[in-house]
Amino acid sequence: MKMNFEELLTQVTGFMKDEARTQTIIGEQFKLGDFSCVPVIRVGMGFGSGLGEGDAVKAGHGEGGGLGAGMGIEPIGFLVAHGPDITFIPTRTTQGLAKAFEKAPELLEKFLESRAKMEEPVLS
Repeated sequence: MKMNFEELLTQVTGFMKDEARTQTIIGEQFKLGDFSCVPVIRVGMGFGSGLGEGDAVKAGHGEGGGLGAGMGIEPIGFLVAHGPDITFIPTRTTQGLAKAFEKAPELLEKFLESRAKMEEPVLS
């Protein structure tokens, strides 16, 4: 089995390049009334490879190789243009349950403080 490592790497990176386009994930730039909207994404990639070779002197000479890649793509917002103004609108917000979890440490601290005050002995 002969493997052309460079050719395999070119194929994998070409595939990832094609897939990591904003249009693949969200779509093309679009108009919404007077507003022009451009999707914005975050892309993360990782590569790994390995090659092996056996010893021709010993019985059972072997070869091996492999290449792997992974990619994560996340929409993070939109650039919105209206006349000369450009604004970034994120897809994630800290509202609802996420906002409550952000406040949890502060609320817990206040609860424990009030409880400690209730347990203090009253001096007469």
